[in-house]
Amino acid sequence: MEKFTKLTGIAAPMPLVNIDTDMIIPKQFLKTIKRSGLGVNLFDEMRYDRNGNEIPDFVLNQPAYREAEILVAGDNFGCGSSREHAPWALKDFGIKCVISTSFADIFFNNCFKNGILPVVLPAEAVTYLMEDATKGANARLTVDLEEQTVTASDGKTFSFEVDPFRKHCLMNGLDDIGLSLEKVSAIDAYESRAKTQFPWL
Repeated sequence: MEKFTKLTGIAAPMPLVNIDTDMIIPKQFLKTIKRSGLGVNLFDEMRYDRNGNEIPDFVLNQPAYREAEILVAGDNFGCGSSREHAPWALKDFGIKCVISTSFADIFFNNCFKNGILPVVLPAEAVTYLMEDATKGANARLTVDLEEQTVTASDGKTFSFEVDPFRKHCLMNGLDDIGLSLEKVSAIDAYESRAKTQFPWL
């Protein structure tokens, strides 16, 4: 998993509440078990019309936000079903951080497991950053995980809380497999002992 330490990037404003996982990646795209290739269908029903043409008004179709790496969204982001394809699609598109006042629990957990930082901030801070994001590609936000801060384009800074263990995992690029591999010496030692003590197994 890619390490997340400090990100300076374009932030796309999505002032919608209750953006659910079916909006993030509709159910018809859940057949794959690969994490790549889903970015093209991110927010599919909002990005494209029935003929597959881009809807110009949708924020990620606008030239200023095509390279967005941060989303600033409304309350309760990622609600709905528990599909892990939702963070897969966000990451494949290039989104590395989502800022909101609140997240659905399962989506929140899945973000950390897939290298995306979900930042929870008070409503006033999200409103400020949402307004900043409307300035387009010239207004870049900086998200510093080590310092636990989000800095707007004008230099105004907001602090956020993050679980120390999850912070450690993101900063070191450790998903569940990576965490297991950190214990490979202990695992090998256990297997060696087990073969000696229980040769019939």
